[in-house]
Amino acid sequence: MIKDKVSLLIKLSSKNNFNISVAESCTGGLLSSSIIEQSGASTIFNSGFVTYSNTAKVKLLNIDKKLIATYGAVSKETSVAMAKGLYKKTKSNIIVSITGVAGPNGGTMSNPVGTVYFTFGIKETNKNIMYITNKMNFNLKNRLKIQKKSVSYALSQFIEIIKSYKFD
Repeated sequence: MIKDKVSLLIKLSSKNNFNISVAESCTGGLLSSSIIEQSGASTIFNSGFVTYSNTAKVKLLNIDKKLIATYGAVSKETSVAMAKGLYKKTKSNIIVSITGVAGPNGGTMSNPVGTVYFTFGIKETNKNIMYITNKMNFNLKNRLKIQKKSVSYALSQFIEIIKSYKFD
């Protein structure tokens, strides 16, 4: 299923002549790996940042430490900041940041295990960047299953974005 989504993503991205970048926390590079393991990925995949620690988020994506301290690493605010930092570094046509609680421990009342924030950045034809954040709860307790569900969701959203928006 993931391989089929990646194949479609590569096909649609190549057809539209644009590229993709990702900033991953709870998925730990699984999205990047899923994309680049397929032939043709080099035509569409720009870069992937694994910013698992807060320090990496600050150093690699230029997120303000105070933002993470105020809202937490798993929050809409941090997800948006990750996406904005990623776009500034890569200028890719579409991007995603992923931060969440893969478990099996570490959940809270507001962010139980399985909670994942995705922020997609979409470079539209007028060169504006539109950011969309989605909060998902996969209601799973298995770490790898949460990570794989997150990757599958991100790929599905990339495909929908490509089908729905006009790009440069």
